[in-house]
Amino acid sequence: MECTECHERTYLSSKNRRNNPDRLELKKYCPRERKVTLHRETK
Repeated sequence: MECTECHERTYLSSKNRRNNPDRLELKKYCPRERKVTLHRETK
């Protein structure tokens, strides 16, 4: 997953693509920003 503010990829996620075709969006801690930011799934 990639941080929407600094664009650093810090988290790995797995999901069922058949049940969830859209991209995953979660609020996660970004160590570079040192705060909780929105993280989006990348390819």
